Amino acid sequence: MTGSRTTRAAGALALVALSIVSAGCDRNQGVPADKPAASAAPLPIPLTTTTSTTQAAKPAMDYARLLIQDRDISVTNDTYTAQSPIINPNGRPGAEVLLVNQDQTKAINILLVGLPDPADGPSALGEAVANLAKTMTGSAPQPSPVGTGGTLVTGTSLDGKKSVTVLLFTEGATLARIEFDGVAGEPTAPAFVTDIGQKQDIALRVGLPAQPA
Repeated sequence: MTGSRTTRAAGALALVALSIVSAGCDRNQGVPADKPAASAAPLPIPLTTTTSTTQAAKPAMDYARLLIQDRDISVTNDTYTAQSPIINPNGRPGAEVLLVNQDQTKAINILLVGLPDPADGPSALGEAVANLAKTMTGSAPQPSPVGTGGTLVTGTSLDGKKSVTVLLFTEGATLARIEFDGVAGEPTAPAFVTDIGQKQDIALRVGLPAQPA
């Protein structure tokens, strides 16, 4: 049992690392209104589950209903519109949505990734932070008050064409990644990042099933 759980957790964390890298690769400074939500590229590691012959499989978690909505994002002179969310993108448990402002100059990408166990959170978060260097250049990671292990990185895309701010945190057995893209040289205000992050964290705390004591 221990070996099986370790293998499953290691595979899931590898999926998370790949997902976090690819999630930020397909967004431009100006985002067309009909552009589908950015999703991760196909992953080489299949997500498999095993079920007992004497115990029914647990129903799949609907992470899409845990994503905050465009109405939850209120900014003076900016109205965000959410595109259709992707449920369990590329076969991994989770959900993803892209929200774009009316001028198509700012975008917020929210990715939720289910983990095998809350104890896997620190490792998954650490790998996600380390892999940010593959999609952006930025300052050293800073702590954030959002969720568990909240981490904030601010910088620019590798091509220098847009500002990029990424907030990462865990809540229970879920890793959340929120990326804010905007005009180069105009990073997203930290207070706005924290506000959106806290709203997403509340949605997770309220919607996720209670963990066993």
